[in-house]
Amino acid sequence: AVKSEKSPYRDYFIWETEAEILRTNSLQKKETGDSGNLTQWHDARGNNEKFYGFFSGYMPDLNYDNPEVRKEMIQIGKFWLQDIGVDGFRLDAAKHIYEDERVEDNKNWWIEYRRELEKVKPDVYLVGEVWDKTESITPFIHGLSALFNFDLAFSILESVRNEKSVTAHIHGPSWKIDENRNFTQGYLDNQGLFKREMQEYYDAIFLSNHDQNRIMSALEGDISKAKLAASILLTLPGTPYLYYGEEIGMLGKKPDPNIREPFLWTNSITDTLRTKWIKPAFTSDSSVWPLSIQMTDEESLFNHYKTLIHLRNRSMALTFGDLQEAGYGNTLTISYYRNHEREKLLVMHNLTSSPISIQLKDEDKIFSSVLYSNNPDGSQPENGSIDIAANSTIILKAAD
Repeated sequence: AVKSEKSPYRDYFIWETEAEILRTNSLQKKETGDSGNLTQWHDARGNNEKFYGFFSGYMPDLNYDNPEVRKEMIQIGKFWLQDIGVDGFRLDAAKHIYEDERVEDNKNWWIEYRRELEKVKPDVYLVGEVWDKTESITPFIHGLSALFNFDLAFSILESVRNEKSVTAHIHGPSWKIDENRNFTQGYLDNQGLFKREMQEYYDAIFLSNHDQNRIMSALEGDISKAKLAASILLTLPGTPYLYYGEEIGMLGKKPDPNIREPFLWTNSITDTLRTKWIKPAFTSDSSVWPLSIQMTDEESLFNHYKTLIHLRNRSMALTFGDLQEAGYGNTLTISYYRNHEREKLLVMHNLTSSPISIQLKDEDKIFSSVLYSNNPDGSQPENGSIDIAANSTIILKAAD
């Protein structure tokens, strides 16, 4: 057993005596956004040393200071790429390979890992979850193809929830609103940090993941706001990621099992497609329309996602274009230009629960046709004025 001091694998894990721990660390760690566990050193029966487990005593951390561990992990990655044929990996908790203060060691490990995997698959794709503010995650872009943009996710959530264009950023185990910058300004500042680190990178954009309260619960079940959050996400640059169930409005709040409940395929509880490993506390037939019903409803959240994804895939500007501030200072809206070669778009989101009217600047009157609108009346620009329905999005296209 690994717990035996004679085991050849003992050094695959991290061990310290209590005296060593007290000299160099605290027995208790701080809560982080990706872990509520406060104890990082754990007892092993029959040992006078404790083992290190950042997330839990059931999940002992590997000792990456051991060259054999690094070699084994690289071989495992190569096996999945070569023998199984996967294209890459989503790497959970990527900043916790070493202790948090060893940022350079964490960064250098992922550079080594990527370099070795590229020997068997030159285009291997590695997307990393580094739960931290943008300033702290940018160094990881040297070793990871893409990084999940947490600051952006919370900026979308807080702008939609508060009906006001704001920027948010990770702050300790939670996040904080910066009302001195609107959403678009915060986004551009965020991207500037990435570009100073590396000009070419992939931005992994998302609304929520398996560690967060579901977006529908965070928005108190408001489908119109959930649609708006999806519209913002799917009109931004980057590679969008959807957490399963977002597209049908699944609900869920911590603890973790409640945000990982079974997907609702149909409304029949006897359907063999439905997983029954847990009795859902949030997402049930009485709280969420299942996919089979939403597929037939043109106004459903599912079909909203489907429409926006189809629109994005048809538009070079939405898929590959840059983003520029549109200059409409109304804090009740989010607005930006998306440009790619000859395709120029003006995207506007009404964050409020009331319709608004926007007077276009003279130079923006070239945006004379509606590429997309979920306004009920599909209103067209008239005399440089555009009406946007409550919690709604309109995309204007410049004349060729």
